[in-house]
Amino acid sequence: MKKILLLILSMTFIILSCQGSKTDADKTVKVGFAGESDYQIWNPIVEKLAEEGITVELVSFSDYTIPNQALNDGEIDLNAFQHYAYFNDEVSNKKYNITAIADTYISAMNIYSTNITDVSQLKNGDKIAIPNDPSNGGRALKVLQAAGLIKVKPEAGDTPSVSDIIGNPLNLEIVEMDAGAIYGVLPDVACAVINGNYAIDFGLNPGKDYIFKDDPSIYSGKSFVNLIAARTKDKDNELYKKVVETYQSDIVEKVYNENFLGSYLPAWK
Repeated sequence: MKKILLLILSMTFIILSCQGSKTDADKTVKVGFAGESDYQIWNPIVEKLAEEGITVELVSFSDYTIPNQALNDGEIDLNAFQHYAYFNDEVSNKKYNITAIADTYISAMNIYSTNITDVSQLKNGDKIAIPNDPSNGGRALKVLQAAGLIKVKPEAGDTPSVSDIIGNPLNLEIVEMDAGAIYGVLPDVACAVINGNYAIDFGLNPGKDYIFKDDPSIYSGKSFVNLIAARTKDKDNELYKKVVETYQSDIVEKVYNENFLGSYLPAWK
């Protein structure tokens, strides 16, 4: 009888241990992003959620093309690195089964230069570097248009391509390249349009180092609002909603203001 009782107690302990392990696993969320600067945003979130027994594991990617695939394939649970234009393009072309579950911020995409101090100093035939992916490249062209340097077809919307340029009075040469590599060619081009996160990663101050400042009013809709994405089947996951709630709070807005020099504006308000 004692042996049977011990066996029952042992089996009960094993079951409870397994349940405890499963519960711990269920409270872990892997979040992917691109750009080392995003650690500044997520570290306070990690600390806050840890107080509630939720573990957030941060996964940094060096290439914009990887986080959506990693999310779709189940390697991470959420990602937060892209705006709607890029996200929609990826989902459409690559058939990812992922969904936007929250808005985060709008990031300024300014024009920078180490060779000139104002866009009015550009000369005939000068080179301008822009990102080579469709959405960020399109946005860069909209910035160049707002600066009065080119004109693009109105029907191209917020994501025109170089082929949509219908006005280029200075015959500027548009050099398309990987967004993360643009800073490295600044000495070799007249100017460049650089994503906000990369600008900060490379030591630029988006609040004062630009030669032309981006303005969200030049865009329509939410194309360039950044977002948090999840697998579509998990879009209503309560744990992920808790992550979103913590992100869309004063602790993150404080980081935007203090650490990102005013280049990030909360889009959830």
